Amino acid sequence: MEIVTLVQASPALLLTLTTVLGLLVGSFLNVVIYRMPIMLQRDWRAQCHEFLDLKNKEPDTNAATAKFKVFNLQKPDSHCPLCNHKIRAWENIPVISYVFLLRGKCSSCKTKISIRYPTVETATGILSALVAASFGATWLTLAVLVLVWCLISLTLIDFDHQLLPDDITIPLLWLGLAVNAVDLGMQVSITDAVIGAIAGYLVFWSFFWLFKLLTGKEGMGYGDFKLLAALGAWMGWQSLLPIVILSSLVGAVVGLGMILIMGRDKSVPMPFGPYLAGAGYLMLIWGPQINGFYFSTFVN
Repeated sequence: MEIVTLVQASPALLLTLTTVLGLLVGSFLNVVIYRMPIMLQRDWRAQCHEFLDLKNKEPDTNAATAKFKVFNLQKPDSHCPLCNHKIRAWENIPVISYVFLLRGKCSSCKTKISIRYPTVETATGILSALVAASFGATWLTLAVLVLVWCLISLTLIDFDHQLLPDDITIPLLWLGLAVNAVDLGMQVSITDAVIGAIAGYLVFWSFFWLFKLLTGKEGMGYGDFKLLAALGAWMGWQSLLPIVILSSLVGAVVGLGMILIMGRDKSVPMPFGPYLAGAGYLMLIWGPQINGFYFSTFVN
């Protein structure tokens, strides 16, 4: 209990510990972001083979991972995808190993390691520290950290694969309801949380079907419905409109910029999950200020 008292009495210590924890979790999130889509694809392929009674039981068509019979978040051990060099403990220290020990290259074959790995670790550390600064040394901080870590994973998985896994969004929804049911301090009643979850799903579900009826095309995926429902469960129905507006505005600006500046094909679908997750984080940290600006500018 002394460590708890010390952390509560020292904001600097709280921020330091949370940042270090965020860096460590960020290293694990890199594993989740890379492996979960492959795990899901293997599972879906196995289910299709079983349903269609196909003899081909090949679990994976990905050349980099097909050689592993067991492929989950624990196994195989972290390794270089080119030379299969097993990543040792001192080579896996968040950010430090990449910058000072490995210098951005595999210690065995010298293949360049993507800058994305330390970037995810650093971003997770910073975003985690902001959560601690906003909510203090409370149980709510621990719960919100889980939410933020899930949002980071969903952002990059959707960016890479246009996929928001149910394995993350559905537990996130139930966790949000649980946090507000036991009243950890989110200042959201369980009624508002339940309405937020229902309304969050139905808002995008309605847009989906209206767009499909008008154009014959699918404008978004069901994962977006579930993510907005999860955010509604955490922050209540009152947060839904600002989240939708923020995510839509940023998504429109980024999408238009990519088309005009980078020459992106406008017919290629663009994932919406990253903008939802980003808007959700902004509302989580600066919700009262955003709501105050919105109502003072557009309502009054």
